Amino acid sequence: MTAPSSAAPEGLLYIPDVASTRFYIGALALLSVLQYFVAEAAVIGAWAGPEPYSRRTGFISDLGAAGCGVFDGRNVCSPAHLLMNASFVVQGIGMMVGSWLLSSALLCVAAREGVRIRLRPGRRSPSGTALAARLLSFTAGAGTVIVGLVPEDAGSGWHGAGAVMYFVAGALALLVLGWLWVRQTALGWFILVCGVVSLGAVITAGVTAMAVPEPGTLERLMGYPITVGMAAAGLVVAQRARSAAVARQRVRSGAAGA
Repeated sequence: MTAPSSAAPEGLLYIPDVASTRFYIGALALLSVLQYFVAEAAVIGAWAGPEPYSRRTGFISDLGAAGCGVFDGRNVCSPAHLLMNASFVVQGIGMMVGSWLLSSALLCVAAREGVRIRLRPGRRSPSGTALAARLLSFTAGAGTVIVGLVPEDAGSGWHGAGAVMYFVAGALALLVLGWLWVRQTALGWFILVCGVVSLGAVITAGVTAMAVPEPGTLERLMGYPITVGMAAAGLVVAQRARSAAVARQRVRSGAAGA
């Protein structure tokens, strides 16, 4: 009697080892972006400007300004600017590490249990979409690292370039990832909505040049959905990695008890 072959059927791509340490680290790196909200609240509490800081009218980058005085027509003074800028850098590194370590194949099926990806002749692998999400996330992370390293009052155009990288690439990353997961999990819809809100705010900011009654609100509609959406993506992958680890442990326990 011939033993069954263990080779994968031609045309099928099996999911990777989602329980490996690499994917845990990648998922937790994405979840780490939530520290931003804690840091922002602490820095706002330490604000020492002539007027109280308002999330509705104050720019996020004002919290990271290194000096006190008038900048671009605004009175800024943020004694805890080092904390804010460190938070930007940590957030960016978290996004970069997550996008680097989470494989495209994993992202394709992270929201579904026990799925195999069928590659049809003449059609592109769905991993191309996941690769785009990873590249965009990495770009957004690099952008916010630049924002943290180069404060708005440093006299360099790199700060603005980094902010554009974060807002635009971050919103597009959520749109791509949400579209990839929208039929797999309810969180796919949530991530997609985060991307739509962020991109809509980015377009509004570009059209109005931020000349709106509440620029702080508009900027947060650009940035907050990216932070929350990326954390949601990390949660999806972390849950999948955890369930895979539990399933593997059960198989091992069963084998040991046989």
